Amino acid sequence: MTRYKAVLTALIVLALMRTLCSAQSGIYFYIDEDGNHYYSDAPTSDRYVPSDIGFFKDPSALPESRPNDTYDDIIRKAAQYHGVDFALVKAVIKAESDFNPYAVSSAGAQGLMQIMPSNFKSFDLDDPFDPENNIAAGTRYLKYLIDRYNQDLHLALAAYNAGPGIVDRYEDIPPFRETRGYVKRVLSYYDRFIHGR
Repeated sequence: MTRYKAVLTALIVLALMRTLCSAQSGIYFYIDEDGNHYYSDAPTSDRYVPSDIGFFKDPSALPESRPNDTYDDIIRKAAQYHGVDFALVKAVIKAESDFNPYAVSSAGAQGLMQIMPSNFKSFDLDDPFDPENNIAAGTRYLKYLIDRYNQDLHLALAAYNAGPGIVDRYEDIPPFRETRGYVKRVLSYYDRFIHGR
């Protein structure tokens, strides 16, 4: 009976801690077209996405709180060359391949930034599994999309995921769960990397 009570008490304590943490971590952020960051615990628009910033969260205790920095020098070089924020390129890589240079999607996209074979030639991509080559190509494409959508990161990221033709058809983020989730995920990683987590 004593062991049963100890287990029950431990489960109750864990449940209470989980509830407290989730209640205290309701911080959302939004990045506008000029790159300005807005934070709120009461979002006023569906453009706000959950942030990892929480009053009781210890970043070192968060899963994925220590991002892979193996490719930081390559990312920084490509980002600077193409005029794209380093943290944004890194966020796309995190969402696309989780820093696996040999990743291949079910659709056939390859490498760190998941470039489709049909785009290899237009992006001068000789080896999709070479990190430097892949990141240069993906960053170049990301810059193209950011410019195409007048610096609107939400639309640019949606186009990176679903294709610009789909985004143009809807004139907004398409109503696909995968694409909407992708945009939120990348922006969440972007927020994390900006804050050095």
